[in-house]
Amino acid sequence: MPERVLITGLGAICALGTTVSDYWASLVAGRSAIGPLGNLAAGTRISIGATIPGFAPSKHFSSDKLSLLDRYSQFAVLAAREALTDAGLSKDEDAVRRAGGVIGTGCGGKQTDEETYVTLYKRGRCRVHPLTIPKGMPSAAASMVSQDLGIQGPVFSVASACASGAHAITQGYMMIKAGLVEVAVVGGTDAPFTFGLLKAWEALRVVSNDTCRPFSRDRTGMVLGEGSGVLILESEEHARRRGAAVYAELCGCGMSSDADHITRPNVGGIARAIQNALEDARVAADAVDYVNAHGTGTIANDIAETEALHCVFGPYARKLRVSSTKSMHGHALGASSALELIATVLAVHHNVTPPTANFTQAGEGCDLDYTPNTAREQNIRVAISNAFAFGGLNATLVINSY
Repeated sequence: MPERVLITGLGAICALGTTVSDYWASLVAGRSAIGPLGNLAAGTRISIGATIPGFAPSKHFSSDKLSLLDRYSQFAVLAAREALTDAGLSKDEDAVRRAGGVIGTGCGGKQTDEETYVTLYKRGRCRVHPLTIPKGMPSAAASMVSQDLGIQGPVFSVASACASGAHAITQGYMMIKAGLVEVAVVGGTDAPFTFGLLKAWEALRVVSNDTCRPFSRDRTGMVLGEGSGVLILESEEHARRRGAAVYAELCGCGMSSDADHITRPNVGGIARAIQNALEDARVAADAVDYVNAHGTGTIANDIAETEALHCVFGPYARKLRVSSTKSMHGHALGASSALELIATVLAVHHNVTPPTANFTQAGEGCDLDYTPNTAREQNIRVAISNAFAFGGLNATLVINSY
């Protein structure tokens, strides 16, 4: 019989905090970390974002290490270190050496790309840093986590835009289910605050200059964030053998592709991912207590996700507690779904639903309980976390109390 997959360690760094405990405290308090970008966004029409305040890489890495670490890799390594420590594991253990490692990213090393193009096109130089390729490649974060933690098992990156973290977590889940590994270090990371990337997002015209207020009538779009979320997954047998403390069980994963528009969400594709996840988990729709929504704050996404929840859950949808934590940590692209799964795990672990911050009045087509502005205590046995990406790539993860 396939192994049950347990979550035994969590690591997070984002605008809400540089540790999981700080992150969770901010979520429960309903504190939004979205604020002015100032000079970081000079020359663009984007004025707000959710950045990590006072982040100093030199406090965490030696100068020789930093020469190989793009900002997105730095975040992944720090979150992975915290997750491993939280799980009570160390890099010297055989299970960690044989572990799998999958880190998703929507952008890869954009800071490295930006510095390279500035050197070539703005400063007019004809040579760039010799480590530009290994530092900026999409798999760099996964490689640097592997190196830092001593992981020698299957390690790779997943790139599926805003669903990258969820797809990476799904890969770890499937590797444990298949018996390939007993431990998997999984998550997502992104650092999108570069001039070129901000100009690209500006061109899409989906970014708010107000704040992120998912599902609200006066919502004006998404807000970018940065950071990383990493989880330690273990087979139940391995976790029991070492007496590990367990947060929750990852009991189901569902994926789908819209095969439709590159940016417009498709209700059918979203619903298929949710339904596939519930079927994989063998969980009835009316057993779900909480939904951590993709909830970007764009007109199209919020309506489509709400409609998909109605499609899957029927009349029971109105009994669900739903919230979007992007209203607080911003849309950290490939990292968002990993950060949101950590929020979902902690919601189940603590029996607390984090709120949708900045909520005003429900928008047209948004008619569910979105847990406006204030966290609520409730018994949460089963929860799902949704991630839907440009390109129509969807993923839903199911968490069960353990």
